[in-house]
Amino acid sequence: MITVSKLLPQGQGLAPVLVKRAAIVELDWDIRQKSRFAATDSEDRELGIFLPRGTVVRGGDVLVAEDGSLIRVVAAPQAVLRITACAEHGSPFDLTRAAYHLGNRHVPIELQPDHLKIEPDHVLADMLRAMRLTVVEAQEAFEPEGGAYSAGGHHHAHGHDHTHDHGHTHDHGHAHKHDHEHGPGCGHDHDHGHDHGHANQPSH
Repeated sequence: MITVSKLLPQGQGLAPVLVKRAAIVELDWDIRQKSRFAATDSEDRELGIFLPRGTVVRGGDVLVAEDGSLIRVVAAPQAVLRITACAEHGSPFDLTRAAYHLGNRHVPIELQPDHLKIEPDHVLADMLRAMRLTVVEAQEAFEPEGGAYSAGGHHHAHGHDHTHDHGHTHDHGHAHKHDHEHGPGCGHDHDHGHDHGHANQPSH
């Protein structure tokens, strides 16, 4: 087993050609939020990862093995709920409301301009559908925002040698693009097409 105890956020400081040639390890979110875990890379090498406590590994980060070799991390596709505003009965502001309610529940959530992602949860899915949002199951990479639920915070963007306890948040600077089209309709095992009489739209 090869020991890995160093991580370079997003391959910081490395020449792109070195990152491109590096071995790859695919990890889902459950693994990437741990600082101690075992994995196998694309060259079938057994890796023992021992990172500083609280480290969160992100897709695009590069691990450095004890022999100096590089391993690029890829966020593995996993089961997620993809949340979008209903094209017929909602507005983009509904996503803001959804993010607020999910945040109150300390749910790990990936924020994108046109959609949100959370891990599967049928109770939350029902709540979101009741808010006239479209919720579909998908297999996609999951990169939730740093926050109170994660000790790692934004270490992947700012290095692993300092924290952000300044009394304000830094949770809006990361856009991990995943361009997946699921169609404009709302016909994914829910029906909110009969709710035209409910005024859930924000007041202006």
